[in-house]
Amino acid sequence: MKRLTLALLAALPAAAQDASPQPEAGTGLTEQGEATATEYIVAAANPLAAQAGADVLAAGGSAADAAVAVQMMLNLVEPQSSGIGGGAFAVYWDASEGSLTTFDGRETAPQAAREDYWLGADGEPPASFWDAVIGGRSVGVPGTLALLDHMHARHGRTPWADLLQPTIDMAEAGFEISPRLAASIEGAMDRDLARFEETAAYFFEEDGSPKAAGTTLANPAFARTLRLIAAEGIAPFYTGAIAGDIVAAVQTESNAGILTLEDFAAYEVIERPPVCVTYRVHDVCGMGPPSSGALTVGQILGMLNSFELSAMEPPYAWHMYLEAARLAYADRGKYMADSDFVDMPTEGLIDPEYLADRATLIDPVTSMGEAEAGLPAWDETRLWSPDTSPDRAGTSHFVIVDRHGDMISMTTTIETGFGSRVMTNGFLLNNELTDFSFRPEGDAGPIANRVEGGKRPRSSMAPTIVMTDGAPSILIGSPGGSRIINYVAGSLVQMIDFGMGPLAAISDGHVVNRNGATDLEEGSDAVEFETVLQELGHETNVRDLNSGLHVVAIGEDGTMTGAADPRREGAVIGE
Repeated sequence: MKRLTLALLAALPAAAQDASPQPEAGTGLTEQGEATATEYIVAAANPLAAQAGADVLAAGGSAADAAVAVQMMLNLVEPQSSGIGGGAFAVYWDASEGSLTTFDGRETAPQAAREDYWLGADGEPPASFWDAVIGGRSVGVPGTLALLDHMHARHGRTPWADLLQPTIDMAEAGFEISPRLAASIEGAMDRDLARFEETAAYFFEEDGSPKAAGTTLANPAFARTLRLIAAEGIAPFYTGAIAGDIVAAVQTESNAGILTLEDFAAYEVIERPPVCVTYRVHDVCGMGPPSSGALTVGQILGMLNSFELSAMEPPYAWHMYLEAARLAYADRGKYMADSDFVDMPTEGLIDPEYLADRATLIDPVTSMGEAEAGLPAWDETRLWSPDTSPDRAGTSHFVIVDRHGDMISMTTTIETGFGSRVMTNGFLLNNELTDFSFRPEGDAGPIANRVEGGKRPRSSMAPTIVMTDGAPSILIGSPGGSRIINYVAGSLVQMIDFGMGPLAAISDGHVVNRNGATDLEEGSDAVEFETVLQELGHETNVRDLNSGLHVVAIGEDGTMTGAADPRREGAVIGE
């Protein structure tokens, strides 16, 4: 019997919970946001997207097929977070080959971009982050559609057009705005969401008020876009009419972009080997550069191999975790960027001896404060300056297992919520170029994550597949900007070291450090650790930490347990 689980947030107001989509009778709803399955399973950030993927899987489609259906529906019903105007990373397990690979669909900078891209006539970067975000200059060449096409060509079983049809139908008929989307629209009003005409007409009423939860929202422009892509593939997007429309759209009156048709035609998805780090008896594998996700998650866990966390009381175990995170983020800021453009010590950063040596800097009873980057083994001797540019949260994550044994963990984004605010053909365009360092140089020399033509900005996205005895055992990932790394690494510690089930692990209060103050999730049990952590020398902040974790754990008998983060509107569907 099919089981559907909706993650209905305790954090949402009662009215929002009441407005959440309800499952059909007999689907076995549990309010805990967790489901088990033996044939297939999908966990995604919106029930409509999860259902679109589950329908594909039920009909015998592959994980790659379901990913297309899920992403297209997310673009429609969760447009503030991801879509074909953005980029994505995917980690894919091919059961027939017994192989793990990663697909890089990250956005690219215009070929004409130079390292002074974000510097004004005065040689200074924009006065505020939002001055850079809003407008066409922040838009990179989108890669999500190319990634989906590439995966489908490699692993698809269902005709491409069939995978787009459910979203086309819903875009034409309309869907009910969810509480989270409505809150996001309202919350973005003071960040110029209504700056551009097409965006304002879509998200706001004629009187300028934000469209409310429960309002039926149709998107005929997006339906037309998908009909063209269904009929002709991705060519119109990268070499045809849609590419031309995007190039025109980024020519905004202020903060205009410089993307060209040649930039779109040159875009390529890159298959890369996964970055894997052994943690306890598991191999934790994910996306390497240009993402810092797998390297930084791997560094945190690799350092924690030196300690028996399960024997410690929770505040002290978290102290050890936070100190490892400080050290990992210090290395991230100095070394990590698009390795196709800059030399970086990828292997040295996750070398077990290097991580064990870094772990000796962790004092069980005193915080080190702000950590300095280490000196991993590296043939390249160039000195890099640290980059402290933050990643902003505007992302989604989903995990899928099909009945053939293929699996995908995919994180997808338009960067900040609502991206650049520029909309064309029914979808929002990313602001991914603000993930580059605004300054090209630091006190010690060039910044690795500086802007260069055709380069992919550093990311924190961390789609992850954990391997145990050569087979996948956990699929996990999250949105959350640069905190993604902590959300994923912390949840894996909860599952691996403390034996928590998927839902308990991702629901537990977040404890985060990015080589600065320690953040504790407000309204959670993590706040109870504040006094002890302060006594150990941590500066603490209690704040909202709105992850969107989705996870599937696979037991030794093959039973799959999926969970959706109760902080959002996610759903798990399996059979």
